Amino acid sequence: MKKLLMVIPLVLVLCFTFGCQKGEEVAEVEAKAIVETYVKARNEVNLTLLDEIYAPDVVVHDCSYPEDIVSLEALKNQYTFSHTAFPDLKITLDEMMIAKGDRIVWLWTLSGTNTGLFHTPLGDLPPTGKEVRFSGVAIDRLVEGKIAEEWVFWNVLDILQQLGFTITPPQPSEPPEEKK
Repeated sequence: MKKLLMVIPLVLVLCFTFGCQKGEEVAEVEAKAIVETYVKARNEVNLTLLDEIYAPDVVVHDCSYPEDIVSLEALKNQYTFSHTAFPDLKITLDEMMIAKGDRIVWLWTLSGTNTGLFHTPLGDLPPTGKEVRFSGVAIDRLVEGKIAEEWVFWNVLDILQQLGFTITPPQPSEPPEEKK
């Protein structure tokens, strides 16, 4: 059901992405090699492999961060944080990958056990020992065969709930005064 709910926004994003495309054509074989290198880099915690597929000045728009991640080094730092929080992190390419124009769109699933400090824009969260599994979408724009810009979408609330965190709405500090 979760994947079905992701398909509707994905279709809208694809329509916008491929309707506004410019630049060189990405061959499906090239796209598959890029995605496979990414998966290998993350699963083997060999982040130097990312040099092969990302431009040094890449810009990553990740829905879990209030500001863009700018540069390959900043992205590697972010990935180091995620591997610290989830040392057994595994990412898989789901069935769907589309290469068209200068874009690659792919569905992925990440799983792992939270045994380390989880660094987030909201602050560092303590390890919970809980396993998580969630899916997301990556849209990559290539320039000269490397990812120059990336959009990453996933359900942030889903992972927090799997870790056992809850969302509490803010409470008013004082009751409103009654009018006479």
